[in-house]
Order: sequence, then structure tokens, then C-alpha cells
Amino acid sequence: MSQTSAADNPSPMPAGPAAPDAAQQQPNLPPASDKNRRATPQSQPRPKIAGPARRRRRHTGLAVFFILWVLLPAASTGSYLYTVSVDQYASYVGFAVRKEETTSAVEVLGGIADLGSSSSSDTDILYKFIKGRQMIRNVDAQLDLRDLYNMPSDPLFGLAEGASQEELERYWDRVVQIFYDRNTGLIELRVNAFRPEDAQNVARAIVAESTRMINDLSAIAREDTTRYARDELDRALGRLKQARQALTTFRARTQIIDPQADAQGRMSLLTSLQGQLASALIDLDLLRRTARENDPRITQGERRVEVIQIRIDAERNRFGSEQNAGDDNYSKLVGDFEALAVDQEFAEKSYLSALANYDAATAEAQRQSRYLATYIPPTLAEDAEYPQRILLLLMVTGGLLLSWAITVLIYYSVRDRR
Repeated sequence: MSQTSAADNPSPMPAGPAAPDAAQQQPNLPPASDKNRRATPQSQPRPKIAGPARRRRRHTGLAVFFILWVLLPAASTGSYLYTVSVDQYASYVGFAVRKEETTSAVEVLGGIADLGSSSSSDTDILYKFIKGRQMIRNVDAQLDLRDLYNMPSDPLFGLAEGASQEELERYWDRVVQIFYDRNTGLIELRVNAFRPEDAQNVARAIVAESTRMINDLSAIAREDTTRYARDELDRALGRLKQARQALTTFRARTQIIDPQADAQGRMSLLTSLQGQLASALIDLDLLRRTARENDPRITQGERRVEVIQIRIDAERNRFGSEQNAGDDNYSKLVGDFEALAVDQEFAEKSYLSALANYDAATAEAQRQSRYLATYIPPTLAEDAEYPQRILLLLMVTGGLLLSWAITVLIYYSVRDRR
């Protein structure tokens, strides 16, 4: 050390025993370099050696916590599942709502209609109906679900005695599982019960109620399709009845079946009278040239001409004049009759058109029929599939173990921050 210090210090220093005194007299000497310090064995720190592990109080607490939080609940769950829980049988059923449309030849050639297309909207309605309260009430009225699922020996998986409607609805979601594929429109059900016959009966009741509901939807759709056409047909029929009744009343009042035919007869009579008048005038003119003025034949001829003229004027007045505007006016009678005839003809055409539209609407409604296609009938189970004891035990144990581990990690995290 003295040589290193002397080499670092260029000032001359006395040799011999006075060197240590000189070093003591210079306290502000620079410290030794890190390289020299690491080379000195006395400057290296000794590594700490961990002692043997000892059991602490927290270790005992964690073990007790593990036993109480994980082992005991898992053992209790396993004991209940294998000694108390009752076997459950499952019945499977699958169906779909189909809508058949028989298309005409023109539609087939044009490619504007599909055959056997599924109605997704009807399937959505059916899916909600199966999960709804009305389905539960209908099945309960048939099978008495409270008595069927009451299991006092298995309170966890059974239905409590005297359960309310809300409790029955919640339990329904547990025993009736619905699997609905919206892409294909297929619905599959799994119905659980404590006896295989009960599960199959519940599945059959669900299929029956679903079929009834689809039939009701078909009836409603058919009614909607034909309702407007039937209303139009009723209005056309009422208009036709009124037109015919008005024409009948006109004929009864005028005592004329067909005023046009009667007018033609009157015209024939008028023509005949005009011919007779012309003949009488000619005879009168001839008589005046050959007989005396006071000849009674002339007077008789003049009376004949006068009578024929009066009759002609009367007939002409009946065809129409300003003085004769009553019911004897043939112009008015013919006009009224033609108006009534036009109304009747229009009513008849409207009725025929409405009848054709109603027939077409009825045929269209019949072609668009919905039905429930069951491709998996309700099955009868032979072995109990539920409850899945191993799976439930593993799930419970895994959940307890995970929650215990998270709690321990939180504890140590809080402890290390102190």
C-alpha cells in the first residue's frame, strides 16, 4: 500500500520508518481504486445463508382455511350427489316449423317462389312460446307438474311442495333445455324427469301444444289473407242486393217489367195511329171533294181525325213533355229504369270480381300452410343420465380451489406491501 501511494504521489517523501508518519500526516489521500478493492479479500461481503424452514402460524391458518374452504364443501357435495340426489332420465325431441307453398307453373318457370321454405319468424315465436308461461300452464293442466317433480328426498334437484307459479317457471328452465339453431330453424329439446315415462310424457305434451300453436298461427295467417277479400265480397253482395231490390220496387210501382219494351210497344201504337190519321185525312179530303159541305159523312170524318189526333198527342205526351213530368212520363221511366239497370250491372260485375278475388285469396291461404315437422319423436330413456355427478363434483371442487388460491394470493400480496 505504501508503494502504491508513493507512486501515485509524485512529491518526494522520506524513506524508512518515517513513511507511515507521512501517510498519517496526509489524511486527504485519494481512495484506493475499485480494482484494488476487489482484489483485497477483506473487502468482499459474506453471502447470507438461509436457515432451515420453520412452520409459522400463517401456514397452519392456510391449511385450516384450505380444509374448511375446499375439502369440506367438496366432500359435502360429493356425499350429497352420491347418496341423496335422485337419478334423472332425459327424453329428447326435435322438430321444425315448415311452410309449404305450392307454386303455379308461371312462378316455377320464373323462379320467383320457393318450395318447402322454413319460416324463421314462426320458429322464433315457437321458441318463445315453449319458454313462456302459457306453455307451462297448459302442460301443468295436463300432467300436474308440481306432483310430477315433487321430490322431498332430493330438495336440491326436486321441486318444492306447494311451489308458486314463479318457482314452477324457474324450475321449468332447469328441466326443459331448448337448443335452437337459427340458421337451420331446428329446435331440439331435452326434458328431464325422475322417471323415464314422465320425461317422455312432458316432451309429448310440449309437442302437442307446439302443434296447436302452429295451427293457430296458420289459422290467423289464413284469416288475415282472406279477411280483406271476404269484406270486399260482403260489400259487393250488399250492393248487388240493394240494386236488385231497387229494380224490383220500381217494377212494382210502375207495373212495368221492362219500360224499354213497353216504350217500343207505345211507339208501335203511335206509328199505327199516325197511319190511321193519314188515312182518315185522305178519306176526309176525298169526301169533301165529292160531297156537300153539310154532308154528315164529312162531320163524322172530321170527328175521326180529331179523335186520332187527340190520341196521338196523348201518346206523345206520355213519352215526355214539360206539362207531363209524372210517373206516366216514359222518358222519366226509361231513364230511371236505365239508371237502376246500370247500378245492377255494376253491382253484378263487382260481385263477380270480389268473388274471384276471394276464391284466389282462399286458394293462396290454403297453399301457404304451416305445420310442425317432428324429426326426432319423444324418446324413452333406459339409463339415467343426470345429474352428472362427476362433472358437478369437478366443477364445484375446481371453483372452490380457484377461489381459495385467489384468496391466498390476495393475502400474500397485502402482507408483502406492509
